Amino acid sequence: MSDRRPLSHEQLGALLTAAGKGDRASLEAIVRELTPLLWQVARAQGLDREASADVVQTTWLRLLRSLTDIRAPGALVSWLVTVAKREAWQVSRAQRSERVVAELPDEPDSGAEPGERVAISDRNRRLWTAVSMLSERCQYLLRVVAFMHRPDYDLIAAALGMRRGSVGPQRGRCIDRLRRLLTSVPAEQGGEW
Repeated sequence: MSDRRPLSHEQLGALLTAAGKGDRASLEAIVRELTPLLWQVARAQGLDREASADVVQTTWLRLLRSLTDIRAPGALVSWLVTVAKREAWQVSRAQRSERVVAELPDEPDSGAEPGERVAISDRNRRLWTAVSMLSERCQYLLRVVAFMHRPDYDLIAAALGMRRGSVGPQRGRCIDRLRRLLTSVPAEQGGEW
């Protein structure tokens, strides 16, 4: 990760305006700056590498088609994140509907004992039950941070429309809330972490 500061909303807006007038270098600068964020958004929705690549590419194509239609160039990051999320959700729904029983292995995985697999499955179910009880903002923040080796708080702040200095404390509050939920979810819903 480089030490250079991310571009501000105003700088990105100016690049978008120039790109809308045909300046290829401005468009390339936008793509270079925001592609990592779009990857994080796609991966945070649970997509694999190939599906995430498709989402990122589709998001950029949507921007190309809408270059002159975006009324608030300073809101480019939010616009791209929204498009990427919606595209990722659509891809995720399509993938779920394509899964068939034929894809199941003929024999169970011999890597873990059946009891261990049940315990892992139960723990995962309890975790995702608790995550689903968090606010949408906390869910998004924790998913993005979980998929990043070194979270870029500037990009996260831009995507969530919050100040950079608020990302860490918000993340801490979300983790605390998740921790409380994990200990309070009734056993029949996957509790007793």
